Amino acid sequence: MKSTVLIAGFIVFGSIIILIGLYVGLGIWGDWHDNWSGYTSQNYVSDGVCNIGVFSVDGVIAPYHETDEYMTTTPEDVQQFFKNAENDPYIRGVLVQIDSLGGTPAASKSIADLLKSSPMTTVAYTGDYATSGGYLIATGADSIVSSPFSDIGGIGVTMSYVSNTKQNEMEGLEYVKLSSAIYKDYGSPDKELTPDEEKLIERDLAIYHTEFVNEVATNRNLPTEAVALLADGSSMPASLALQNKLVDVVGGTNEVKTTFAEKLGIPVEEVIFCE
Repeated sequence: MKSTVLIAGFIVFGSIIILIGLYVGLGIWGDWHDNWSGYTSQNYVSDGVCNIGVFSVDGVIAPYHETDEYMTTTPEDVQQFFKNAENDPYIRGVLVQIDSLGGTPAASKSIADLLKSSPMTTVAYTGDYATSGGYLIATGADSIVSSPFSDIGGIGVTMSYVSNTKQNEMEGLEYVKLSSAIYKDYGSPDKELTPDEEKLIERDLAIYHTEFVNEVATNRNLPTEAVALLADGSSMPASLALQNKLVDVVGGTNEVKTTFAEKLGIPVEEVIFCE
């Protein structure tokens, strides 16, 4: 009787052990399956071979996608890509390819900050254009490599617009001012800008301009005075940008690979860009 009880006890105990083993095993399988599913469902950036993620900043830089008519890059686009790249065990760095004339200041700064705060090695490569907000984004990278034909800089802010007042007058249209505050409709293209309104815009432009200069100076580790001298709104070829320390290297794919290899401490041959 006693041995029967012992045998039954061992059977129950063994069953519990088996159940626990199955539970743990299924849990491990579930985790592996989830990770593999995530890898194959494009939550990761690498194909298992490449180790440098590639993200393109093209067209207008804006806080959101307003229309499909124009190519737009938003902070959310960049944030999602970097999240996937940073969670990818194969990815060791990110190449940010920039071809943009700029966009809104806040969106540009947000993307530059995303590059700066990333724990990954980041290199910006500028194509035809990296001006205004496009250049601001580039300054957030660890290094900037520019094509010899890149147009670089354009440090400054504009709030210029086309006035419709003369056209409206020719077409018999009259602007009716209905605003709760004296400056609520300033900057409207359908009314003439008053001297006081122009002073308001110039005041704001001066503040934004100073912020832009400070961002570039900080990101590029340059004296503010040096950047201020360059910040006349004009852009320049990559060779001049290199002389003024706005970029680090002028070249192409080989120079980008060399830059990554130096920063990651690996042979150039091991730098593989993701398609």
